[in-house]
Amino acid sequence: MDKINARKAIVFLLHAFAIWAICGASVGIGRAATSERIALIIHAIFAPVISAIVASIYFRKFNYTTPLQTAVLFVCFVIFMDFFVVSLLILGDFGMFASALGTWIPFALMFTSIYLTGRFLRKPMAITN
Repeated sequence: MDKINARKAIVFLLHAFAIWAICGASVGIGRAATSERIALIIHAIFAPVISAIVASIYFRKFNYTTPLQTAVLFVCFVIFMDFFVVSLLILGDFGMFASALGTWIPFALMFTSIYLTGRFLRKPMAITN
């Protein structure tokens, strides 16, 4: 992999990591300040908003991938991190994946917000002959 492609991959992963970290912080802060159910509701509302904000920064400044590619890869990164870091390392079980409100609804809303943000903001690449 050349330096340009490595840089693109790092930029992409940093944006995906930002979504995961900020959403994780919202759950952590929410659980400390309210009940678990209220924290999960706040997270379900907050996750697509944060995803759209990070995606808008990504599409305006970098724009390396299509909206569909970005939505799939960002959400796959979040699922990967939730599975390995949160479930395995922090919680020690996979109970969070049994909760639609705790995982699947936010994942679906994140995917939708990233995809729609990309469709709205992404400039088509110029076609050269």
